[in-house]
Amino acid sequence: MSEFKPYVSANESPKELTVLSVVVGIFLAILFGGATAYLGLRIGLTISASIPAAVIAMCVIRVIMKSNSILESNMVQTIGSAGESVASGIIFTIPALFLWAQEGKIDTPSILTVTALALLGGSLGVLFMIPLRKALIVKEHNVLPYPEGCACAKVLLAGEEGQNSAKSIFYGMGFSALLKLIVDAFKIIPSTIVYPIKALKTQLSLSNSPSLIAVGYICGAKISSYLFVGGFLAWFVLIPAIVIFGKDTVLFPANITILELYTKNGANAIWSSYIRYIAAGTLLTGGVISLLKSIPLIYTTFKQAIISMKNSKNNTNERTNEDLSFKTIIIAIIGIILAIWLTPVVPLNAFGSILVVIFGFFFATVASRIVGLIGSSNNPTSGMTIATLLISTTLLKLTGVVGTAGMISALSIGAIICNIVSISDDTSQDLKTGFLLGATPRKQQIGEIIGVTFSSLTIGYVIILLNKAWGFGNENLAAPQATLMKMIIEGVMDGKMPWELIGIGIALGLCVEFLRVPVLPFAIGCYLPFDTSITIMIGGLIRSYIDKKNNSTDSSNGILFSSGLIAGEGLIGILLALLTVLHKDTLFDFSKYNLGNIGGLALLLIMIYTVYKAAKEK
Repeated sequence: MSEFKPYVSANESPKELTVLSVVVGIFLAILFGGATAYLGLRIGLTISASIPAAVIAMCVIRVIMKSNSILESNMVQTIGSAGESVASGIIFTIPALFLWAQEGKIDTPSILTVTALALLGGSLGVLFMIPLRKALIVKEHNVLPYPEGCACAKVLLAGEEGQNSAKSIFYGMGFSALLKLIVDAFKIIPSTIVYPIKALKTQLSLSNSPSLIAVGYICGAKISSYLFVGGFLAWFVLIPAIVIFGKDTVLFPANITILELYTKNGANAIWSSYIRYIAAGTLLTGGVISLLKSIPLIYTTFKQAIISMKNSKNNTNERTNEDLSFKTIIIAIIGIILAIWLTPVVPLNAFGSILVVIFGFFFATVASRIVGLIGSSNNPTSGMTIATLLISTTLLKLTGVVGTAGMISALSIGAIICNIVSISDDTSQDLKTGFLLGATPRKQQIGEIIGVTFSSLTIGYVIILLNKAWGFGNENLAAPQATLMKMIIEGVMDGKMPWELIGIGIALGLCVEFLRVPVLPFAIGCYLPFDTSITIMIGGLIRSYIDKKNNSTDSSNGILFSSGLIAGEGLIGILLALLTVLHKDTLFDFSKYNLGNIGGLALLLIMIYTVYKAAKEK
């Protein structure tokens, strides 16, 4: 087999890690980090920022700054995409600390704690991945496709011919921002359209959120349908069954009869009190199943990682094969582990730090190979984090670290591991893009650390801002994964959990798995309000129609436009959260002119048409 030749040969030395690429990359890391945090906390799903970061990088570097270096654009994408990964690692876990603070169990986490957990975990994710590069990216180039990494390379290569694709992202951002202002700032249109269905003791609801349609479009009809079916089962089967058959029953965690609960607060109260626990059991099942399916990959990759680390000293002098030195990596890892143990704002002792090393390297290795085969969207990050929490909480309890201290320690371990997995995932894809283009791995690795650092320094402020504005665990910011992590830790530590409902969810998850339906998206659909699932489904149907009409699955323009929709809504969401904290959220309030459900339906139809029109354009 002939040796692979990258787009830029090793003999060339174009601009790469420049002041311009670093500044633009940091801006994008902060931008996508904030947008991802808002979206993920709201619906429990995150979308890879690599492709939109690549498009914006191409636009800024080539069009605005008139640079002709594709490697400089690649560096912007490398740094910029780190923000989304840091946000993903944090929002799946850290909100649990704020939920405990709301319950009065602990003090509200400080900005230093959130920043430290993000920075330490993210840095370890990069460092653990570096020794795997030659084994996974280079030696298995024709075996592991790394879908997002290849897609980013294609976007940047397309930029060598033209830059029109960037317009779609900025158009989407502007359109989404305008709608978000109309709905949530001016309040002329309701954010959710609700039609109670009294005969079934439930309700039909739709969301006026452009980002939800965008998520459905990006994920496609198949994944969207799994979420929709989960939501439909929860709201049109489980909720009616609970109310109709259990009406006079007082069922924990509620302290009044089910019928009283429904009469006072509607179907949302039944969902909040019971369905979320059932869905948590289903989510737990999905995470464990996805992890078990990965065992063959875990064994193979871990074995290769050990071999790769032994041989990592043998770097050639070729530019495209330069990694950070093995000595530097080991010193940095030891320093970070000591920081985890000794830093006062990180609530972990020496034993907890050891668990971080073991789980961290193990799951970073696993994640790097899994995303190479099936892509970042299918990486069972939640499953790995759940497994970490179950084992670490049990071990902490056995070693006498119990109660509130034990719960905080277990959650901190889970937060660092989740960040390690998320960042090693992103680093793998970015190094694949660099391998195809002919980037310098060492400079990319430095770029990843820069992106992680600045994202970590800002993500804590975003989390605290969103919590002050709306709080976590409600319909505004459901934070489903973090709520699940909280339930697991509490269940192991003190047993105060409605295990009957969790057991029903576990059984439901097994049934879904036997039907060969992916459990995790189904479970997320159960967990979320129905307006979220059905609106995501609308986006998936638009994607399906466009693909059939064009007789192609290449919906790149629609995906870029949808990425803009997500970024635009996320940024306005953060702005509105800031206004709420400053008590200026009524500054543009025109709610007395609210057009109600009719206006909401009209706006939804406008969104559907706009997404369709933008997606069908070549």
